Amino acid sequence: MTPHPTPALISRYAAGDTVLDDATTWAMEAHLESCADCRALLADAVDPSTRDLLNRVAEGIDTGIATGPGPKRHRRLRRTGVTARVLPWLLTAATLMLMAVLFERTFVSMPSLVLLIAPMVPLLPVAAAWSRRLDPAWELMATTPRTGLWLLLRRTLAVLLAVVPVLAVAGWGTGHSPALWLLPSLGFTAGTLALGGLVGVDRAALTLAVIWSVAVVAPSLASRQLPAVLSGDSWPGWAAITVALVAVVFLRAGEYRRLGVDRT
Repeated sequence: MTPHPTPALISRYAAGDTVLDDATTWAMEAHLESCADCRALLADAVDPSTRDLLNRVAEGIDTGIATGPGPKRHRRLRRTGVTARVLPWLLTAATLMLMAVLFERTFVSMPSLVLLIAPMVPLLPVAAAWSRRLDPAWELMATTPRTGLWLLLRRTLAVLLAVVPVLAVAGWGTGHSPALWLLPSLGFTAGTLALGGLVGVDRAALTLAVIWSVAVVAPSLASRQLPAVLSGDSWPGWAAITVALVAVVFLRAGEYRRLGVDRT
């Protein structure tokens, strides 16, 4: 095919000639998008009745624009971004840590509530950052090329950058080693992402929070003893678990591409 289609070929295209093969049709349409001269030939090749109809439609549109009302000022839409959705949960996490610090300072004979709830603190904000129930633009976001593991990791990192300082202040205020509140928090965050590839991030966060509360927090408060998993020599185990869970997340990266479609 020449760089410009012949007038005869343009006429056959305008008449809807079914003999034209798909390759020729696609090549011509691609050429017409960038060639004004050939588009003019195509307009001339259209039958008179179709041309009259197009002219009437164009005149009607021009008249409507000229006589219609002017543009209206649109009210500013309510903010529905990720920050607006996650901020209440970040404030909730900060409040929980403040209450834990006050509890620990008031009831000195009880096990450290700061260490007990630190693993769960990031879970609510992480779940809120990737929850279709809280995102009015979920369907639009879930179908974009940016969705999947990397978008989830960016949002999770943003949550951790906001939560870790809160944990640091609580840990510093109660005199606990950073390894005892930071590593369990990172481990539970990685566990949420790893399990989230199977059941959804929000469900994974809720499941882990309930299991930790029932299996560790409640028995520790009842016995007034800190569990062995939060003792001073437990941090190597938490570090190993965190690394293993992060590896699982990356190995199953394809699972997160379907979170926006399959999970409810």
